[in-house]
Amino acid sequence: MATECIDPWTGGPQSQALSPDGQYGALASGRCVPPSTSASWSLPRWRAYLAAAVLCYINLLNYMNWFIIPGVLLDVQKYFHISDSHAGLLQTVFIGCLLVSAPVFGYLGDRHSRKATLSFGILLWSGAGLSSSFISYQYSWLFFLSRGVVGAGAASYSTIAPTVLGDLFVKDQRTCVLAVFYIFIPVGSGLGYVLGSVVAELTGNWRWALRIMPCLDALALVLLILLVPDIPRGAAEKQEEVAVEAPRSSWCEDVRYLGRNWSFVFSTLGVTAIAFVTGALGFWAPKFLFEARVVHGLQLPCFQDQCGSQDSLIFGALTVATGIIGVILGAEASRRYKKVNPRAEPLICASSLFATAPCLYLALILASRTLLASYVFLALGELLLSCNWAVVADILLSVVVPRCRGTAEALQITVAHILGDAGSPYLTGLISSVLQTGRPNSYLQRFLSLQHSFLCCAFAIVLGGGCFLLTALHLERDQAQARQSGKGTLESKDATSRNTEHQGLLSSTSTPAEEP
Repeated sequence: MATECIDPWTGGPQSQALSPDGQYGALASGRCVPPSTSASWSLPRWRAYLAAAVLCYINLLNYMNWFIIPGVLLDVQKYFHISDSHAGLLQTVFIGCLLVSAPVFGYLGDRHSRKATLSFGILLWSGAGLSSSFISYQYSWLFFLSRGVVGAGAASYSTIAPTVLGDLFVKDQRTCVLAVFYIFIPVGSGLGYVLGSVVAELTGNWRWALRIMPCLDALALVLLILLVPDIPRGAAEKQEEVAVEAPRSSWCEDVRYLGRNWSFVFSTLGVTAIAFVTGALGFWAPKFLFEARVVHGLQLPCFQDQCGSQDSLIFGALTVATGIIGVILGAEASRRYKKVNPRAEPLICASSLFATAPCLYLALILASRTLLASYVFLALGELLLSCNWAVVADILLSVVVPRCRGTAEALQITVAHILGDAGSPYLTGLISSVLQTGRPNSYLQRFLSLQHSFLCCAFAIVLGGGCFLLTALHLERDQAQARQSGKGTLESKDATSRNTEHQGLLSSTSTPAEEP
């Protein structure tokens, strides 16, 4: 008796159209059509753009949660009676938990419902943020723990959301949508500072800033559930998900595949160089600019516990403005240049980083001579750095097979944070402290020591540009492999033999018995 063929999308029998030899539907070829050959999943364009808008809104809230505590840091220190060194651990705990959680969410995002995983992440960070606002000052350790849970929730979104956008759009549309998505990183960061400080000033209690955010998060969760579909992996590229019966690659096999994907490896190292520089700048640039103003006689030295300075505000405004402009310029340059050069994306990243290095160097050197020129070159450097955010995300999505993108995002985030912004602030401060040893304790010497320690960032950004040049050498080959329909991450002989055996079993069970 013939085995009934089940349609993998509808759950019912496959079509039974009559064939020339008298057989019907899938039986005409002697076997059931495997699920991977089914019709491609589709979504109306307006629904795709609506889903992208919701994801961009949630990305804004994600980065607001990252930086809302720095906006009220002095109030937090007073309330919990913690020193500067312990206050710095708040960000360390946040980043540490994000690093630990990112691979876990990447694994889940590649194998289970991404919509459910994103919803869980939002509940995690909003619940932890809200509960932290009710922690008594005697339990400061619990507040630190809550920041770690917020970091874990943020890891879920940073890891999975870009892969969803990658399955909604392709080519130029994907580049433009990713540009808008990554614009909300600097915007959300700046608004986190603003919301925290403004709410604390209006209410007289910094904890209300943490109580307002969950209201916005609740709206985001509702919009995610109602308006963002659970998209099959590879839907935009017309690549269907692996058949249910087919063997699924393990996490270790996915990592081995990514380790052999040289475009992914070198672009990740390039992103790490960018994170190294942005981490050092974000932490030390306001202090560097403050001491430069003291050296120029524009600011009195600070001998108080709390030093009021406009440099943090100026640097924050520069970061937001250059971030928005830079992301748009990078995405548009990539979109146009790809039409004439298929290696446009890594070449744009390499060019922007090579141009960033002299701008950063001049910003540091000229700070002791003319502060205005230092600000100008610093803004140009940040602008050029920001050109890369949407482009590097587009590179990852184009060279990695759809079912492995969550793991790829997680690994890239983990490597970039561990080797980048998690250590660069400490390394810069350490070099500055070593250079101050044996020198007179003066503002001029502190300024010069910090200035010289910053020079390592210029060398790091040049190395990043070199990594993107290496990415360009492998890009077209890796993109072609990722575009192959039905290509999985299991490329070993064992995996191939298992797939061949599986197809043979399907054929044998689907072939009707011959009449005597």
